[in-house]
Amino acid sequence: MLNRRNLFKMAAVGGAAAVLPWERLSASASASPAAAAAAAPTVPFAHAMTVPRVLAPVSRTASSDLYEIRMKEAQVEIVKGLRSTVRTYGGTFPGPTIRASRGREVVLRQINELSVNTAVHLHGGEVRSEHDGLPMDVIAPGGERTYRYPNEQRGASLWYHDHAHHLEGENVFMGLQGMYLLSDTAERELPLPSGDYDIPLVIREGRVEADGSLVYTRPSDCSHMLVNGKERPYFAVAARKYRLRIYNACINRYFRLRFADGAAFTQIATDGGLLEEPVERTELLMMGGERAEIVVDFSRYGVGGSVVLENTAALSGERPEVMRFDVNREAADNSSVPARLSTIPPLPTPTVERSFELRTFPDMTINGKLYDPARVDVTAKLGATEVWTVRNMEAPIAAGQPDFHLWHSFHTHLTSFRVLERNGKPATTRDAGLKDTVTLAPDETVKLAMTWGPYTGQYLFHCHQLGHSGAGQMGRIDVVA
Repeated sequence: MLNRRNLFKMAAVGGAAAVLPWERLSASASASPAAAAAAAPTVPFAHAMTVPRVLAPVSRTASSDLYEIRMKEAQVEIVKGLRSTVRTYGGTFPGPTIRASRGREVVLRQINELSVNTAVHLHGGEVRSEHDGLPMDVIAPGGERTYRYPNEQRGASLWYHDHAHHLEGENVFMGLQGMYLLSDTAERELPLPSGDYDIPLVIREGRVEADGSLVYTRPSDCSHMLVNGKERPYFAVAARKYRLRIYNACINRYFRLRFADGAAFTQIATDGGLLEEPVERTELLMMGGERAEIVVDFSRYGVGGSVVLENTAALSGERPEVMRFDVNREAADNSSVPARLSTIPPLPTPTVERSFELRTFPDMTINGKLYDPARVDVTAKLGATEVWTVRNMEAPIAAGQPDFHLWHSFHTHLTSFRVLERNGKPATTRDAGLKDTVTLAPDETVKLAMTWGPYTGQYLFHCHQLGHSGAGQMGRIDVVA
């Protein structure tokens, strides 16, 4: 049985690194002195931020675009002056971006040239079960698999990442993640910033040692903050509006993002695509797997000005800076944010209610059970609308102590949901729009509504703290006709 004692044994002998020392076991310090001493020192804003390249299809048909990616190790510069070995899709860190269009299929051939098992999941994608990247449907070293993504859903900022059971946390941490940007006609017709002014920001934790090694370890020891694969970079922008697609690609950390000057920005989208109406905000609380799209007008700083994006959830002793935007030029700007962005259809009347309890201790469980791929935890009927009440059963600990393992990030495969309530009160703008991942702080409860489909088959629900799902905090749902 994969219990806590066995997991510690596995970690001790260098086995499954998916579960690492838990924060509550070391709550007296944010990081061990030995670990802190070994981390590579960094200077903020030493790197220019890069934008991941857009992958070109190897061929096209009348209805499909065909891509090929080789998963392999590569040497990259995460911290200035150091070379780190990472696991990649196609040799880049993060992987290349796939730009897809609604109604046009993507066929993706994934070839595993790594020494570990992999499984590729399109996070947020509505795909058939055999193409979902289930944790036991692995691609062995030297093997390959072709995934088909129909792209019949609304436009959204999706991403693809590893999902091989017990390895997902380590594989994603080491680099197996990339963006999948799905657009549709309704989105393209809006006057939002586009082209060179539509910029993705893949934000995640990391730990690079003084010798350049990228080390998968507990979140409180991962004090390096990476954006598009660079440690605390700067990015040159024009004095105009930008659309920023923000991904929390952390394995086990949440962050609170704000501009250091407290300036407001406009949120236009979340996991499942555009909101119905834009929302003015000054902070984003995001956990692993969540996405948010915002529009920022950098003309307010003028040419020569700059502003820092910071994480106010950084631990004591960590730097709060995430990246810096430097305004270095003028540019014409005909973009705008409409008062109405999209229409989300109303929910049908729910016919089923279910409850789920997420626990960290003594084991990473859902409703007291560890993941068993042979066990069906939920059977849902195709087209049925259900309401799920999800509770984080862990209690908060003292302020200022590392608590990352006490938070949960609940994710459903196949379908998006709407957050109806948080802690017994109607959902606010924080939880607006269509979601596929929702954050639960210790002792929080959310009520979610979703309609199961459009396909039948085996799927998953799990915590998107990937150390948690790898340790068994995952369930199987079978959607039946």
